[in-house]
Amino acid sequence: MKKKKILIHSIVFSPDGVSTAYLYNDIALGLTKKCYEVIVLTTIPHYNVVESSLAKQPLVKKLLGLYYESDFNGIRVLHVPLKKYNNTIIRLLSFIYWHISSFFLGLSVNDIDYIISPSPPLSIGFVSILIAKIKKAKFIYNVQEIYPDLLIKHGGLKSKILISSLKWLEKFVYNNADAVVTIDQQFYNQIVDRFLEPKKLKIVSNFVDNTLYKPITDVIVLPEPFENNKNKIKILYAGNIGFFQDWEPILYAANILRETNIEFWIIGEGVKKDFLIEKIQKDQLFNIKIFPYQNRELIPFINSYADIHFISINKEMEQEGFPSKVYTIMASAKPLIVITGKKTPLYNFLSELNCSILVTENRNENFLKSIVELANDKCKQNELGQRGYKVICQNYTKEKVVEKYVQIFESL
Repeated sequence: MKKKKILIHSIVFSPDGVSTAYLYNDIALGLTKKCYEVIVLTTIPHYNVVESSLAKQPLVKKLLGLYYESDFNGIRVLHVPLKKYNNTIIRLLSFIYWHISSFFLGLSVNDIDYIISPSPPLSIGFVSILIAKIKKAKFIYNVQEIYPDLLIKHGGLKSKILISSLKWLEKFVYNNADAVVTIDQQFYNQIVDRFLEPKKLKIVSNFVDNTLYKPITDVIVLPEPFENNKNKIKILYAGNIGFFQDWEPILYAANILRETNIEFWIIGEGVKKDFLIEKIQKDQLFNIKIFPYQNRELIPFINSYADIHFISINKEMEQEGFPSKVYTIMASAKPLIVITGKKTPLYNFLSELNCSILVTENRNENFLKSIVELANDKCKQNELGQRGYKVICQNYTKEKVVEKYVQIFESL
């Protein structure tokens, strides 16, 4: 019997080293184990280029560089050039080129049965719908972040014409997809009224590869430039350093705790990284250590080496995102301090699990208080970590979540 073919159309995929790429890497591998043929249509690595990953998955130039191909564990991956240019106009032109090229490249793939695309960007759904209509395939849109809400509430998008256009595009994608998957009940409640047929909208959470992210009890020695000093209590954040995060509580806590044995590790890249570096130097907050993105294989060891993890979400954007790193932290059996408002997707997820400390008001003072109390209570650290680990094993492994996607494919 011929295998059904799934086209994953995503703006990031291996060997790019970001969370959505890792998520869809695992989905692709999980679907192949379920006897689907999977092909991926994506960009060239441009967000976080990990040289070791690129060496394992080299890109081969096709048609004089109009696109590239690579092999990801036996899965064919098509890469259209897209780069993060400093010039806004050139960046926009590159973005448009990616959409047009991916449309025609998608049409070149034969016998597609299903297409799945994660947001952002919202426009990827439009291109995927066109491909699906022409190829007579079923299209599933995966809402990882809610656009254009996130852009509007953050304040970066004020043009009424552009806002109206994006809202039209959002409704077009939702109502022309065969199914839409969102990752949380809060997200579901926020967008369900935008559907002509609400039954199209499903909830499928994200997940974690618990064969990679797991408790590590062996003695961990990290490479340079990390300091292997267990006398210091490490408070860790690893991920995008951007506007979605609220950095004020971290700077406040670091200032108060500068003479203690507590230090903050921030690992990643993003538009707010230079701001943080400048604040650290100006205020001499040398108990904050900033590191670049690390290879995915090293993150489980860093997660386990840290004593406490933190996530701090910007008040203006907390309704539109759900940081998937919460799953990897829980899978590592580590305690978590989360700064977020009530009635947000992250609060909704964590509030009944009792595996984290939730700071919902008086952010600066209560974040500081939570750090001090948890840093001095090893028993509570262990209790929170073990509860989170148990929840992951029960509900959020990649096998269980991939099976939910399979059920949606087969129901269409």
